[in-house]
Amino acid sequence: MNFLGIDIGTSAVKAVLVDERQAILAEASVPVATRQPRPGWSEQDPGEWWQATESTIAALRAAAPTEFGAIAALGLSGQMHAALLLDDADAPIRPAIIWNDGRAVGECLELEASVPGLPDIAGIIAMPGFTAPKLLWLKKNEPASFARARRVILAKDYVRLKLTGEFATDMADAAGTLCLDEAARSWSAPILAASGIAPAMMPRLMEGSAASGKLHARICADWGIGREVVVAAGAGDAAAGAIGIGAIGEGDGFISLGTSSQYFVTRERYEPKPETLIHAFAHALPGRWFEMAAMLNGASVLDWTARFLGGDIAGLLARTEERFAGPSPVIFLPYLAGERTPHNDPEARAGFFGLDNASVAEDLVQAVLEGVAFSLCDAQIALKAAGQSSSAVAAIGGGARSAFWLKLIASAIGLPVLRLAGSDKGPAFGAARLARLALTGEAPEAVCVKPKVIETIEPDPGLHAAYGERFRTYQALYRALRQARAARADRLPAASR
Repeated sequence: MNFLGIDIGTSAVKAVLVDERQAILAEASVPVATRQPRPGWSEQDPGEWWQATESTIAALRAAAPTEFGAIAALGLSGQMHAALLLDDADAPIRPAIIWNDGRAVGECLELEASVPGLPDIAGIIAMPGFTAPKLLWLKKNEPASFARARRVILAKDYVRLKLTGEFATDMADAAGTLCLDEAARSWSAPILAASGIAPAMMPRLMEGSAASGKLHARICADWGIGREVVVAAGAGDAAAGAIGIGAIGEGDGFISLGTSSQYFVTRERYEPKPETLIHAFAHALPGRWFEMAAMLNGASVLDWTARFLGGDIAGLLARTEERFAGPSPVIFLPYLAGERTPHNDPEARAGFFGLDNASVAEDLVQAVLEGVAFSLCDAQIALKAAGQSSSAVAAIGGGARSAFWLKLIASAIGLPVLRLAGSDKGPAFGAARLARLALTGEAPEAVCVKPKVIETIEPDPGLHAAYGERFRTYQALYRALRQARAARADRLPAASR
């Protein structure tokens, strides 16, 4: 029997087909579009999530028809924090507001004023990217749409609803709504009430390794599967990535270089420290949590750079590595979509600093790579303030394919970075593992094994020292720009703010 993992990502829907030996038999990816109707806003059409899911399934079937027909269980992963409203026919009322949307700043203040102790309940302070403040924004600004809403659902769970008819979610994805009581692993009645949401509007909560239902018989027939297929509860993408590399024990950590980036550490107990802006969330397995620095800009910044400069990523990286001779003369703040840890600043923006007549494209590319590395330095400082430390860290996600980038990151953070076999498969592979657990009931430790380390990338001592100085300049640039924004806002008439 085989297992299917589907990840409803921000830039693409990805799927992997995995056998009982955990070998990947086939994989597919179909892009999805993000729209910015206003600066700082970010939305997606949930219909595209479903269309892309169907297209990835078609691609997998074409690549491995016999193996696809032997699927016994399916797991789901997806981007976290979406706010999608469904009507009484389970049709989307409006586009989904996704994780990097920054419109609900005022609503965060309202929620924290309404719910004393909210950060300790939810594991983090209220931030605009989370689901709860977006729902409050919709209630205030789109009351007609909000009044029609009968269900609130997350990205992967919308696909689950289409696949199974079940209205459910997992603990890790629920954690990212800001509506979960993390310690109790149940919906928080006070936070739901403050967000204007009736408990009946929220999905049934399940552990990620539990079976949430079965694939519709009609879909099994359409997909050429002649057996029942169990559908696991699954996980939000951060936790699914952890499951995929076996980060399920106390202290297991990694860096994720996907569309966004995360610095993640697994915990066996819930100990929130919201003042550090570290997220303390429920993990996808029972009795486990994680602490995470969440940055809104990861490998997507490199994608933007390639579009901006008009080249392909592989070629730009190769030329940049060939010219590398030390820190770039240019510094880049990577805040294309604002920033969460450690700034909680949805209005932060990106910028190049230090350009002159001698600057070339490779200087800019290297500055972008270093900018993301410096954001991980910020993340590491926040994790240390929360009591977490590590002697080495694994890297996963699409950005982990570049050994050159990982060398810069290792030198910036001052720790060895581990390249793992199959680490670029990410959350979809973790979802396939959860599918297996939901079907077989095996011990997580037997399935969620750590992949082989294929390379340990040590930090360069000289480069680490040089990056220390550049990092201080990087931090000072952000502070100066934030102060300038605040001073400008103070000078604006109230009606213009």
